Amino acid sequence: MDRQVELLTREGCSMCAAAAKQLSVLAGELGFALAVTDVDAAAAAGDSTLRAEFGDRLPVVLLDGAEHSYWEVDEPRLRADLAG
Repeated sequence: MDRQVELLTREGCSMCAAAAKQLSVLAGELGFALAVTDVDAAAAAGDSTLRAEFGDRLPVVLLDGAEHSYWEVDEPRLRADLAG
């Protein structure tokens, strides 16, 4: 099964940029698909659900659509969950 990792971010968020860089490296190493979604851009496009749910604690990492970690990438847990 292909696992989907999604990073929820917003423009100007330095922690989001660091998480994106870390996840990009991990995606290359571990072979998962990485999607990056800007919650403010999604809201501007008409979908405010992500910003309403996660906007106060970005960055947020979703694994297969479920919240996995926030504020930072929990790399040991992500590696374990992807391997399991």
